[in-house]
Amino acid sequence: MTELFIEGGRALLGHEIHETSLRIAGREIVAAGTDNGHGAPGIDASGLLVLPGIVDLHGDAFERQMMPRPGVDFPIDVALVDSDRQAISNGITTVYHGTTWSWEPGLRSADNARKLLEAIEQLRPQLAADTRFHLRHETYNLDAESEIIDWLAQGRVDLFAFNDHMDSTVASLAKPVKRSRMVERTGLTHEAFDHLVQSVITRSHEVPASIARLAQAARAADVRMLSHDDSSPAMRQSYRALGVTIAEFPVNEETARDAAAASDFIVFGAPNVVRGGSHTGWTSAADMIAKGLCSVLASDYYYPAPLLAAFRLAADGVRPLAEAWQLISSAPARAAGLTDRGTLAAGQRADIILVDDTLPLRPRVVAVVAAGRLVYLTEANRLIRSAVAPRKAIAAA
Repeated sequence: MTELFIEGGRALLGHEIHETSLRIAGREIVAAGTDNGHGAPGIDASGLLVLPGIVDLHGDAFERQMMPRPGVDFPIDVALVDSDRQAISNGITTVYHGTTWSWEPGLRSADNARKLLEAIEQLRPQLAADTRFHLRHETYNLDAESEIIDWLAQGRVDLFAFNDHMDSTVASLAKPVKRSRMVERTGLTHEAFDHLVQSVITRSHEVPASIARLAQAARAADVRMLSHDDSSPAMRQSYRALGVTIAEFPVNEETARDAAAASDFIVFGAPNVVRGGSHTGWTSAADMIAKGLCSVLASDYYYPAPLLAAFRLAADGVRPLAEAWQLISSAPARAAGLTDRGTLAAGQRADIILVDDTLPLRPRVVAVVAAGRLVYLTEANRLIRSAVAPRKAIAAA
């Protein structure tokens, strides 16, 4: 069994930061606060923060690796490997690739969803991050229902989200820039896209029953569900009644309050925190966090965002770093039903990142351990054959 020792860092243990050491054996953390009596290889973490790996429930930045420009495609395996490097280098050790399966052709088509799922399953053993499949189902994509139910029953889906972008799609038809962006993504002509939208809308009466059947299949498969862009308490309540306990990006405070009152997990985008607000003009994630109306932050469209957001929240006095970090580690792990990660404790999966926090608001990932393996290191001089002199675990200032 491979052993690794992390010595001298300021580790987040529970709700406090302590200067201590961690011993890893195989894929798990064995103990905190012990010395390296076994003479195991180690990492000198002096001057660094030692934090649980980031658990990212919703990230679709990999789409840019698949299609960096409209109509320009790259092989899915190349895109996934590159996305894995980006995730790991930003401290994300568990990544849920948010894959949208829509009624559209092109990037978010059935063919792409199938290929992406197959690629994730095939590449998973060689990827550094624990890579999982988050299926984002467009509720008007009625023809996909039976295949998705099969995927759920076969255990191929790790998270399942209900998306409904039909109203925004119709509204965007009258906005030239947004319209062109949508059409380019599908590869259709403008006329063909208009015809497709109209044909999909005619089946709107079938959508509620389809949602109910899919939710039942997800419950039977014990797959956690999310509803995307809940616009009202009534919408949140209707999804909650189906067992959908994660509210992803509620669009207003009233809806977020309804979710919080029911102890639902509430997800907002970490880029929203980093940029100081939503790029769509909707709810400010930092405000929601300050009011206790956000329990999880996700990378959304930018992998560096969770790391940056936690430090931004601490710098702005919204939450101490130890609490801010829970939004991107232990809370998303609980939301996804992952009991083996998100904290630094004996018996937990050894997903650990070492961060240089010298520059305010510019944390730098120095090393990443994923499932007990050192998968990323920027300072080779920190590698040691045996740990430095053990230090007494004391609370850091």
